[in-house]
Amino acid sequence: MVDLIPDTAFGRRARERLQTEKVIWLTTVGQDGTPQPNPVWFIWDGGAEIITYNLPDSHRLAHIARRPHVSLNFDSDGAGMDIVVLRGVAERVDDVPPPDESADYTAKYGTDMIRISGSAAAFAASYSAPVRITIDRIRGY
Repeated sequence: MVDLIPDTAFGRRARERLQTEKVIWLTTVGQDGTPQPNPVWFIWDGGAEIITYNLPDSHRLAHIARRPHVSLNFDSDGAGMDIVVLRGVAERVDDVPPPDESADYTAKYGTDMIRISGSAAAFAASYSAPVRITIDRIRGY
């Protein structure tokens, strides 16, 4: 497992946010070259990989297929601090369990999946397109 997060105060804050935050902004690049940021739910493997689950007809999947380089970032602390920006390569994958069978995902979002879709299984049926993002850089302050 690759560990790109430095052992610094910034790195510790970044790790904490990757473990506890519920939403991260995923920015893809549209066909016309325009950045397309979207808030997404995610799970982090503790190393260099993040998994998101997406609607199979979402535009971000087409963006990723054409231009797989993406960025992810968290909201700041409201005062322009606690900035974490990740860069990586995204790909749609079929080798991860669906969201309702992922222990990490259901631990983090189980109640929210039911709130949004009525059941975890219904959520998994809708958000059936997993994307793996392999992080190659982190920056922030």
